[in-house]
Formats: sequence, structure tokens, C-alpha cells
Amino acid sequence: MYNVLFLCTGNSARSIMAEAILNREGIGKFKAFSAGSQPRGAVHPYTADLLSRLNYDVSQYRSKTWDEFAAPDAPVMDFVFTVCDQAAAEVCPLWPGQPMSAHWGLPDPVQATGNAIEQRLAFSEAFRMLRNRLTIFVSLPISSLDNLALQKNLDQIGRNTDKAPEA
Repeated sequence: MYNVLFLCTGNSARSIMAEAILNREGIGKFKAFSAGSQPRGAVHPYTADLLSRLNYDVSQYRSKTWDEFAAPDAPVMDFVFTVCDQAAAEVCPLWPGQPMSAHWGLPDPVQATGNAIEQRLAFSEAFRMLRNRLTIFVSLPISSLDNLALQKNLDQIGRNTDKAPEA
């Protein structure tokens, strides 16, 4: 079982979605977590609504600080992904075990403007992009790749969601 942490600044939308998607798509192989450097304190209502409409149990998700995962008793992470530009530019804690990491930035749906339909569309688009990336990630033959090849694949997933990475 691989532990995966998704980081974002607010931990209210993208990182929560990524956690939910990977816990469903990678069941039995991955355990996903999410956190933020400056958590908003609550899951964004549009995130919760979208996940709920897609039959995710949203009761287990909460906005939390990444300090929880830097504590000595925290699960050891195998992978750490940043999903927003702000978190990628911040100084992240040192993670025990030196997990593989990559930046999978995508637009922040919380910052979307326009009417409610346009804003919700931004959340749906973020979900779609994350699901594409995570579907590719879950299909990687992780145990048969050396660290260099695995890192190359992780970086490629973050750059392009339309093509599967080279194994």
C-alpha cells in the first residue's frame, strides 16, 4: 500500500478532490491524504457538492494543515504531489522517507469568477483533470520502474493529461 499526500494552499478543493479520487481509483493499492499550508478550515461547498453528486462520502474530508503529516506519528508518505502553484512555491516540510514528489498544478476553481454555473464548471474541470492524472498514475507499474523512470513519469503526468506516460 502506497501513501500519497496531495498539497495545496487552502486544502478546500483540488487537494480534497485528488484525495477522494485516488482513494476510490486506487483502492487496495493507494491510501490518499490531503493538506494545506494555510488551510481554509472547511471543504469548499462546491467541492463537497460535486463529490457528493458523484457518490463520494464527503463526511470524511476536512481542510487540514500539512503539519499533521510532518508529525513523528504521521503515516510515512511514498508520494507527495502539489496541485497548485502557491504550494509548489512554498517551502514544504521535510517528509520522512524522502517520498517521490511532483508538481501537478492546475487552475484553482475557488478563484473562478462568473455566475454559479460558471464557477461550478471550474470545479468540474479541476475534477476532470485530476481524475485523468490519477487514472494514469494508478496504472503505472510502480514496482517495476526505477526511481528515475518513475520520477519522469510523475513529472509527465503533471505536464500533460492527454497522453499516457512512457513506461
